[in-house]
Amino acid sequence: MKKVTKATYLKWYEDMLFWRKFEDKLAQVYIQQKVRGFLHLYNGQEAILAGAMHAMDLEKDRMITAYRNHVQPIGLGVDPKRVMAELFGKKTGTSMGLGGSMHIFSKEHRFYGGHGIVGGQIPLGAGIAFADKYFKRDSVTLTFLGDGAARQGSLHETLNMAVKWDLPVVFCVENNGYAMGTSVARTAKGTDIWKLGNGYEMPCGPVDAMNPVKVAEAFDEAITRARKGNGPTFLELKTYRYRGHSMSDAQKYRTKEEVAEYQKLDPITQVLDVIREKKYASDKEIKEIEKRVKEKVAECEKFADESDFPDKNVMYDVVYQQEDYPFLAHKLD
Repeated sequence: MKKVTKATYLKWYEDMLFWRKFEDKLAQVYIQQKVRGFLHLYNGQEAILAGAMHAMDLEKDRMITAYRNHVQPIGLGVDPKRVMAELFGKKTGTSMGLGGSMHIFSKEHRFYGGHGIVGGQIPLGAGIAFADKYFKRDSVTLTFLGDGAARQGSLHETLNMAVKWDLPVVFCVENNGYAMGTSVARTAKGTDIWKLGNGYEMPCGPVDAMNPVKVAEAFDEAITRARKGNGPTFLELKTYRYRGHSMSDAQKYRTKEEVAEYQKLDPITQVLDVIREKKYASDKEIKEIEKRVKEKVAECEKFADESDFPDKNVMYDVVYQQEDYPFLAHKLD
């Protein structure tokens, strides 16, 4: 694995802090009704993306996930201003404002969504990996799912095919403790989700996903195995989300005391503690990072606010492809 250095920790801190503050801003503007529909935030789970990016080859590896999907494309290189504009429903967004919160997508940066159907992205992730193997592209696909999606039949069908065909894919269960408001313990007899991999003779295991170093180590091993042609890995990333399932979640299924206990393990705080302990940055330099993050978030909001909404005809232009369609011409490439 690439060495974890001073530069790594400083990048992790700035990246994770930006992701957190970016979504804190989304929570604010959601209340102002600038963002409509559902809004699922990633707060508390940032170490997963930070660790994954450290292990990935960002020039060729791919990522697909469910609807908690705002910060992943940013991490992979998508302009955060365009991500926020997409959530605002503006034409400068990643999908011209037509996708919204749950459907961020970037072919250029190899981020394939953003899927609203629980578990719907799992077979798609394996399909992307199948194509990479077929065309010998030396790429690995990280397929993320929540603990609730681990109970979907699509997962088991996909695991069976992926291990049978030695597909270059890593299945990543982000176990944040609750499927919407239902705890893992209420959905199955066994609460160690990673053990599902044993049923398919697939390498599997749990990961402390509040620590980006532990995440990076686990992903590096899994990605290396996949790239060598030795097939998939099934990882259970044990994490915790500090906000509800979505902005409409009253969170009556857990106590404030429980959330406070997990906040003591905050991945951003863990990284900052290492930075201070090893004197990687002075208090002044840390404040400069925090200032840059604040300014960057403000730029994103300003860009999204000032962007125009898409013309209504765009909704039809992206649907009708047939050249001789009698009613509306297709105007977009």
